[in-house]
Order: sequence, then C-alpha cells, then structure tokens
Amino acid sequence: MTINLSANVDLVQSLEAQIERIGAFIGNGLGISVAAVERAVEGVHSDDIAKVLQDRSIDSGLLTAAAEIKRVSAQIDVTIHVLGILRALPHILENGERIERVSLGAGNTGRAFDLETNLRIAEFKFIQWRGGPESIRQNGIFKDFFDLATAETSKRRCLYLLGTHHALKFFRGRRAMGSVLSKNLATRERFMRLHGERYATVDQYYADHEQVVEIIDLLPWLPELAALPIESPE
Repeated sequence: MTINLSANVDLVQSLEAQIERIGAFIGNGLGISVAAVERAVEGVHSDDIAKVLQDRSIDSGLLTAAAEIKRVSAQIDVTIHVLGILRALPHILENGERIERVSLGAGNTGRAFDLETNLRIAEFKFIQWRGGPESIRQNGIFKDFFDLATAETSKRRCLYLLGTHHALKFFRGRRAMGSVLSKNLATRERFMRLHGERYATVDQYYADHEQVVEIIDLLPWLPELAALPIESPE
C-alpha cells in the first residue's frame, strides 16, 4: 500500500486553516458570537447587508470551512472505535494470548465480533450514555450481548463498554423483550427460534445469562475517553 504523504500533509494544513477560521468566528463562545451577529444585522438594509457580512469575514470560505470540518468529523466515531480497540489490547490480552481476527471498523464488516483471540471473543462499544429512554443504544447493546451469549465457542465472551452503570441498569430492568427486538428482524427471529416466549423482559434473559458474558469497563484503561461527550437520548 502506497501512502501519499503529500496529500496527508495538505489535508492537515487545510483542516488547520479551516479550524482557525471557525475558531475566529466562534471567538470567546459561539453563543456570544451569534448574539453579536444578530445585533449587527438587525435593521440593516438590503444594500448594506453584504458589507456587514464582509466586515465580519462571513463569506463562502467560512461556510466551506464549517462544512469540511463537519464532513471530517463524521468519521470520528469510527476512528475512536478503531483506536479504542487498539489501545485497549495491551491491557486486556493475557500472557500467551494470540489475536486471530479483528474487525476494527464500526458496523457490519463481515466478521462476527470486533475481536477474536485464542482465548476470547469480544465486542466493544465506545459510547457515553446519559441514561433514560435510549432505546436504540439499548437495542444495539442487547444484540451484542445476545450474539456473544449464543456464539458456538468455549472461549471467554467479553462485552467492553465505557462505564457499565447504565448498561447494567438496562439489563436488570424490565423493558419488554418484544420492544428490544422489534427493530432487528434477524436477531428477533434467531432469539425466537432459541427461546420462543420464555423471556418477556430483558432482566429475565439477563438473569439466566449474566454468568455467560462478562461486561467490562474500559475507562480504567482508557481514561482519556471519559472526556467524550455524553450521548443524549434519541
């Protein structure tokens, strides 16, 4: 694989310039800057608005900078997923443990789990939860737990999270199983084939399987991720 260092340098320099422009616009705080712009444009005649914007450097370049930063930042979640797994490996691997397969990119990569070694299978979630009715994230974490619990393996099954409080509260709660499985047809069908109507709520399923899957907090090893913004409920 050939890495175009010149292109990478150009990208970094371009982002630096764009961040500098956005930073200048934000100033001491976005709210303060927006309020100042609001005062500046109120009452301005159509003949004068272009000059007011020009005086404040509000032009196509500033909007382009904001759009480019948003485009690049859309890849940050995947980047955190990749780097978080890699940085966690020295902490979680045991002596003699050998990595067999990894799936570093978030989402469906065609591999069953984020990590498989000769000793364990593992899934990773790099999300800071606020708590409350976060049904989409709860559905996702249940799927990971269920996939680990039902895997045909004698290896350790590990679910790594940023903090375990909200996840355990969900697993020990009485959310209806039908609601948790309602958005993922494949998982629902597999769950019903295995268990039928045996489990009405999440806590019932978790009580029977909490010894099968280890739920492990990554924050003691990756304290820098404690600074991630807390996800708001959808």
